[in-house]
Amino acid sequence: RFKTNLHISLLQISGYKKLYLNVESLRKVPYDSDNEEHEEQLIELWNLLMPHENLKARITKQWCDIGFQGDDPKTDFRGMGLLGLVNLVYFSKHYTNEARQILSRSNHPKLGYSYAIVGINLTEMAYSLLKNGALKSHLYNMVSGSPQMEHFHQFYCYLVYEFDKFWFEEEPESIMHFNQYREKFHEKIKRLLLHCDVILTLQN
Repeated sequence: RFKTNLHISLLQISGYKKLYLNVESLRKVPYDSDNEEHEEQLIELWNLLMPHENLKARITKQWCDIGFQGDDPKTDFRGMGLLGLVNLVYFSKHYTNEARQILSRSNHPKLGYSYAIVGINLTEMAYSLLKNGALKSHLYNMVSGSPQMEHFHQFYCYLVYEFDKFWFEEEPESIMHFNQYREKFHEKIKRLLLHCDVILTLQN
């Protein structure tokens, strides 16, 4: 049993490092509007979230309807690169109903927030927690072997879902206080991750 446990532990430790390197390399890929795959993923995101509305053009104010800042989303991916887009698409694809509900809630007249921008912000949070080792207990409890990109995406989905709940429970005075509430949420997640038996995932 000791040998088995040791083998699993070594797999988990080396797997965690590999996962970080994979996530980091995806983050370093800048969004390229000349890259067909990048563009396809962006259009897929739109179609998943807005199935009843066609994009009138590639560069259009419509992108603001799903929470991008301007008429070309590529500028919003600067900080997190392709990782931000891949996360957004993953959540919308695997939890489509939840993603559409959260998008709808994000348009609340008083408590609304920019869905895509907040999503990219939460990618940064998930990335930083992976980078500083805070996700170790969560991933080691979740996978008796080498953690994969899929597990990182699953954690991201948990963050998006929980942040939306947190935001509406807190009832911020305005979006201008976003950073303050983001930090409060970040601290809450960090506390949860300190428990040795922690597993933070959404159930399908």
